Amino acid sequence: MEATEIVLAAVGEPESLQVRTRRLPALRAGQALVRVEASGVSFAEQQMRRGKYYDQPPFPFVPGYDLVGTVEALGGDTDGDTDGAIAVGRRVAALTKIGGWADRVILDVADLVPVPDGVDAAAAETVVVNGVTAWRMLHGAARVRAGETIVVHGASGGVGSTLVQLARHAGIRVIGTASPAGHDRLRELGAIPVDYKDDVPAHVRRLAPDGVAAVFDHVGGPGIADSWRMLARGGTLVAYGSASTRDKPGSGMLTVFKLVARLAMWNALPNGRHATFFNLWAGKARHLGRFRAALRDDLSQVFALLAGGHITAQVARTFPLTDAAAALRFAEAGGFTGKVVILPGPRA
Repeated sequence: MEATEIVLAAVGEPESLQVRTRRLPALRAGQALVRVEASGVSFAEQQMRRGKYYDQPPFPFVPGYDLVGTVEALGGDTDGDTDGAIAVGRRVAALTKIGGWADRVILDVADLVPVPDGVDAAAAETVVVNGVTAWRMLHGAARVRAGETIVVHGASGGVGSTLVQLARHAGIRVIGTASPAGHDRLRELGAIPVDYKDDVPAHVRRLAPDGVAAVFDHVGGPGIADSWRMLARGGTLVAYGSASTRDKPGSGMLTVFKLVARLAMWNALPNGRHATFFNLWAGKARHLGRFRAALRDDLSQVFALLAGGHITAQVARTFPLTDAAAALRFAEAGGFTGKVVILPGPRA
């Protein structure tokens, strides 16, 4: 069995991505062959191509942080998972960190999460890494309650637009920053839009004079101080990226280290507020079984909301697998709402 995949060989522009075909190894017990139906472009790939991702994989590698596909075969004596949810012909999702930009992949059955019947592959793809990240930040890291107000930076992005919807479904008021082009869509999703280039703290003070329960900040950089000052007493700042430094020279790991150190310093202040850096992969190395179970539980809850129409998929644009360079270039240009999705397409 062969797979077509996209390879990032070294630091370079999106056009340096290479298309290759390779023979897949034989399946082992506990593994599944998945025909990929959709993958996506995350901010992680934008940093990885620059060699700046804080957990940078060695070159060469196949990008692709997550995927949705259909199980084509199970290895060895594998007969699905213990509850029968994973079987040949079943549509599934997986967090991969790398490897998703391919038309076929081999994954551990334990890493697969069933996609509800009737949910389109591209729609499901928009809420895999984005949905789990948003769900855990909202209900885990920040523990926001109904009736409270939050600020979501980059609210028109993949994580941001999902976070807005999850919060509104939970009865939470949302102030979302974005460029003016995305404001109408944010209003449709139930958020109060604010131009990210305006005086955001002033807008927030007007809308929430006593501060907000949480701020979700993927930008980092000097503006992180404004996010901290927007909090009410008892509020939580959740930092989950460093987008402001994407195009600046320097180490991605050092950037995150400095950010985490700054958050720790703020936590030492006796003012009743809290700051944290969200890491989706925390605990996996120490407690793999627990990590997999939590991932399945959390993603299943997000999928249920999607299947029930409580949240909607925000597909910015789709590209075929062989146009991955164009997909990455489009994603980096910004100015859209939702997630850029890569569709490998049918293959014999």
